[in-house]
Amino acid sequence: MVSQREQANAIEGEHEPDRIVVQGAREHNLKNVNLNIPRDAFIVFTGLSGSGKSSLAFDTIFAEGQRRYIESLSSYARMFLGRVDKPSVDFIEGLSPAVSIDQKSTSKNPRSTVGTITEIHDYMRLLWARIGVPHCPECGEPASQQTPQHIVDQLLDLEERTRFQVLAPVVRGRKGEFVDLFANLSAQGFSRAIVDGEQIQLADPPTLEKQVKHNIAVVVDRLVIRDGIRQRLTDSVETSLQLAEGVVVVDFVDIDAQISPDKRNTGDWEAVDDEGRAKFRSFSEKLSCPNGHILNIDEIEPRSFSFNNPFGACSTCTGIGSQLQVDEELIIPDPDLTLAEGAISPWDIGKRTREYWQRLISGLADEVGFSMDTPFKELSKAAKKALLHGKDFKVKVSYRNRWGRERRYTTGFEGVIDYVKRKYDEAESDQARDRFQSYMREVACPACGGARLNPTSLSVLVGGKSIAEVSHMPMEDSIEFMDQLQLSERDAKIADQVLIEINARLKFLLDVGLDYLNLERPAGTLSGGEAQRIRLATQIGSGLVGVLYVLDEPSIGLHQRDNRRLIETLLRLRDLGNTLIVVEHDEETIGEADWIVDIGPEAGEKGGHIVHSGSLEGLKDNTASLTGDYLAGRKEIVIPTTRRPVDKDRQIEVVGARENNLQNVSAKFPLGVFTAITGVSGSGKSTLVNEILYKVLANELNGARHVPGRHRRVNGLEQLDKVVHVDQSPIGRTPRSNAATYTGVFDHVRNLFADTQEAKVRGYKPGRFSFNVKGGRCEACSGDGTLKIEMNFLPDVYVQCEVCHGARYNRETLEVEYKGKNISEVLNMPIEEAAEFFAPYQRIARHLNTLVDVGLGYVRLGQPATTLSGGEAQRVKLATELQRRATGKSVYVLDEPTTGLHFEDIRKLLVVLNRLVEKGNTVITIEHNLDVIKSADWVIDLGPEGGSGGGEIVATGTPEQVAKVHQSHTGRFLADVLHT
Repeated sequence: MVSQREQANAIEGEHEPDRIVVQGAREHNLKNVNLNIPRDAFIVFTGLSGSGKSSLAFDTIFAEGQRRYIESLSSYARMFLGRVDKPSVDFIEGLSPAVSIDQKSTSKNPRSTVGTITEIHDYMRLLWARIGVPHCPECGEPASQQTPQHIVDQLLDLEERTRFQVLAPVVRGRKGEFVDLFANLSAQGFSRAIVDGEQIQLADPPTLEKQVKHNIAVVVDRLVIRDGIRQRLTDSVETSLQLAEGVVVVDFVDIDAQISPDKRNTGDWEAVDDEGRAKFRSFSEKLSCPNGHILNIDEIEPRSFSFNNPFGACSTCTGIGSQLQVDEELIIPDPDLTLAEGAISPWDIGKRTREYWQRLISGLADEVGFSMDTPFKELSKAAKKALLHGKDFKVKVSYRNRWGRERRYTTGFEGVIDYVKRKYDEAESDQARDRFQSYMREVACPACGGARLNPTSLSVLVGGKSIAEVSHMPMEDSIEFMDQLQLSERDAKIADQVLIEINARLKFLLDVGLDYLNLERPAGTLSGGEAQRIRLATQIGSGLVGVLYVLDEPSIGLHQRDNRRLIETLLRLRDLGNTLIVVEHDEETIGEADWIVDIGPEAGEKGGHIVHSGSLEGLKDNTASLTGDYLAGRKEIVIPTTRRPVDKDRQIEVVGARENNLQNVSAKFPLGVFTAITGVSGSGKSTLVNEILYKVLANELNGARHVPGRHRRVNGLEQLDKVVHVDQSPIGRTPRSNAATYTGVFDHVRNLFADTQEAKVRGYKPGRFSFNVKGGRCEACSGDGTLKIEMNFLPDVYVQCEVCHGARYNRETLEVEYKGKNISEVLNMPIEEAAEFFAPYQRIARHLNTLVDVGLGYVRLGQPATTLSGGEAQRVKLATELQRRATGKSVYVLDEPTTGLHFEDIRKLLVVLNRLVEKGNTVITIEHNLDVIKSADWVIDLGPEGGSGGGEIVATGTPEQVAKVHQSHTGRFLADVLHT
């Protein structure tokens, strides 16, 4: 380990412009760290989970770089950016403006897509608006320009005595008060106008709200179709076209229909009466259908292709692309069941509900002619339609009440789909709404088919394709489409710069291994690693120079096949003239670094020191570094000598999985073994395990109400009693939560203190020893141990409570001791020491020994959960499961559990997972890490590629068997690790 004196001597006197110098960093567990690293280099920070890597990289270097940049701005600009706290560090020299690219997930807004967050969609909107060819949505023929004479001829073809108004829409969906506009129109001799759907007199115009969008159309003329009006109609049409820049709207006054209130200020002129007749008809001087179909194409602007703008969005789904609708598969989960056996799930809940609907269905069976004992899948189409959708049936119901009297009545039958919709809409409690929502699924909008745009926007084509069709293509196909566009000389000149921008951004996404994504993919469905790599691609596209980029494990979720492309992208970012600090554990990435900083030697309070700062060879030679030990081969994760046998009679099977890109897959998961689900990014692993298998298990075993992905059925559930999803989310969101409270051991500790002689004499109950409730806690700090001092324009300062001196409890509570220690001193013990202290008390020792076994002996019992790393939080959750009495019927589902874990952390994780399996449980993990895959008993590999090229099972078997499958990308890399 490098001593503080050596670090200080190395740094003292060095003020080189090509170095970043950190002195006295004390953030979180950092021990007054000094560091000197090169600028314009690719630097990797590595070390155990919880050793202080993120504290140094993000909370110190990045935070100070961002703070200095913000403080260089004017005080007015800083008002909008918020305050950035100064990290606990003496000084940092050589900092550039800093950009953080971390794993925080992107916006969960359903309107946000890959195309919008990368800005590719913005450029595509511009391209379609400028060179797109409008077509008729009805017949698909290219639209052509209309002359005033053509518009007049179409109006003269209307029925005799048809009354209408000629309108000039001068304002369409714009904000403002328009006082001058009203005055000008009145001065030109116009007397009436339609403002937001209401007709007004221009002599007495309304006062409009300035910040609200408005729709204003001038009434140019009022006419009736008859002989001799051609000249007057022509003059009126020409006047309207001139006023409204080429657009005229005809209002048929005899048709009684109103524009819906939510569209009156959007520029939309859609209103239909009960007979389906349109009240308004738009004409454009620019475009018309050669076959005479009515077109509502007033203008083609970039906003026409935005699904976040009412001018472009589909009016049915308002641009979301999907609607919540009742799903037949969720209503009839098992079509092999008969109606008498409860095939219709919503009508099979509770005895009284079941009896009522059984009587009603029996009456319907007599009316329509089907049997209650026929499996649902074998019923006729008419019977299924009647059950699902109902109609005006007169169903005769007869039954005997509880006194044995026969009762008869006649009623209608609404059908189960309408029933679920109605009950969902009428639900007054969250519980009832959730129950009926569990029979509904987000499905593609029936109007736009998921394209999000209105028919007019979708009918504008470039290269024969709409903007939605290109957004639906995988990235590789999108690039090929853009490259092969055949454009006229004029269009090529207009599109030249736009195409360069689109192609560059698409190529950057390919370079970071996201070729399987498409531009319409909702941002909320992206994993943390995918979102981070998208932001990385966006930064490369910005072309900035002299920036400090701080990245948090960009290789997360990336298959080894794509790792090389990611590293080349990072090197390209460095070669532009930027400094990269990457927190990473990937061996290949560490090997490519110009400079490596290893932080440790261990985690938590035993970490926070610089173990190595320099070259890869120096790290390998450093025997004090655990990272160096693994890279040099002095330590390794050993390949198991034997694999647990797979019992073909103990399996759970997912049949017919077809959610997202899964190709009607059936997969068998053996029970009682450690199974790894592998495959390239986007191959369908998360969909199969998280969206289908876990949700079905959670619904059946835990009583959850998830909506699983599309599949036929899951077999073998009767062999299980519980499913647990273990991820790296924090075990608590406040400093009051800690490992002791999460695992439940603190309840036993408080009971033990309450059982002491002193506590009994004083009448103290277990609640007296809680720092969360009044009674035993220090009221001066409310049990926090610290007080927050607000410093206005400076960061808040936390000082130790002057009353309890950080002990959290009041004096009387602290006077109660067990074996010479009070409750505060117990909470301050490292878990390893606490395990020895409470060894005679088995209830407590069992919890604490498990925490020690999973490698958390260094964590203090009362250490706030917010200070634990992702890997530490994950191990606390696993330890909580380990100390429970084993039933051997539990399934543990983990999604990339090695995220943020060092080689040594992975070794400890594998020990924990194997202990769970040895108790008879089943562990299923989605994983890319080869050390985990080689340690598994069974591997299911999906692929062969990502996106539309994946969704199939490529290989199953032991790691050795999968390594021999040539079609498997995972198998190819596994063969090198297994030396087969």
